[in-house]
Amino acid sequence: MSSPTGPASGLPVRMPRPRQSGRHRRPEPAAAPEGAPALVLAVPGVPSAAIRSLAEEVVSIARSELPGLEAVIGFLEGDDVEFPSLANVLTAVEALRTQRYELAVAAGREVTAPTGPASVVVPLLAGPDSAQTRRVRQAVMDGGNTAELTDVLGPHPLLAEALHVRLSEAGLARADRARLFTVTTAADGIILATVGGEEAVQAAGITGMLLAARLAVPVIAAALDQEGSIASVAEQLRAAGSEQLALAPYLIGPELAEGLLDEASKEAGCAAAEPLGAYPAIGKLVLSQYSAALGIPPQQPQGAPAL
Repeated sequence: MSSPTGPASGLPVRMPRPRQSGRHRRPEPAAAPEGAPALVLAVPGVPSAAIRSLAEEVVSIARSELPGLEAVIGFLEGDDVEFPSLANVLTAVEALRTQRYELAVAAGREVTAPTGPASVVVPLLAGPDSAQTRRVRQAVMDGGNTAELTDVLGPHPLLAEALHVRLSEAGLARADRARLFTVTTAADGIILATVGGEEAVQAAGITGMLLAARLAVPVIAAALDQEGSIASVAEQLRAAGSEQLALAPYLIGPELAEGLLDEASKEAGCAAAEPLGAYPAIGKLVLSQYSAALGIPPQQPQGAPAL
């Protein structure tokens, strides 16, 4: 039986799945190496049931891509009652690894003492945010410093795809570049909204260029947490000829303060798409960071919508 943040005890049971026949069947994904460190998803922001559900969905996607993956969730602002704090999750993962080793020795099995990191911590952040990253690093230290910390998820082409999908879901962009149809509410200028100051804006701008290539409209990044940044970019786009703007959050969701997106939408005088949320690419990028840290060959993305 599993808890909301991962397996209650032991590694997940690996169940064989039937292989689809034919030349174009989907390749079977690789399995997690025996004894591999746990993937710990570091979730920023004030935790809630909705944020936990989002994180669980992201972890579920990662597990589906790498069978046997042991993955748990730690909250940067966890209360250790309903929402486990990242530091305590890391301590628990290390303790579980030690317990498994001791039980194996007691059972007379020939096992090697565990070495290396017990966990690989992946921040649930699309782009850099120095304040959040400092908190993650502190939690790793508080948790015994037995974890390896990866980079954030972006910039990445899959995030441009996710932004495109969220805009199209809101009626703010064409859903298919290959078909010459129009959406009456499609925007002709995109404000790519992020948090984390100038560093975050610069990083978001890279994904913004990929999004601009997909949509064939100008895309400029702006910081939600810098006063006047959103309004300044909106003015810049309108001065360049854009008449119908849209706000695209380059954010997953938990890191977004309540009401901040609505305020930015009003400030820019335009509609906003939803945050990236648990879009499938997020789970795949989380796994990609984990796999890169361990030297596991990357899996080819499967099932991504063609836009």
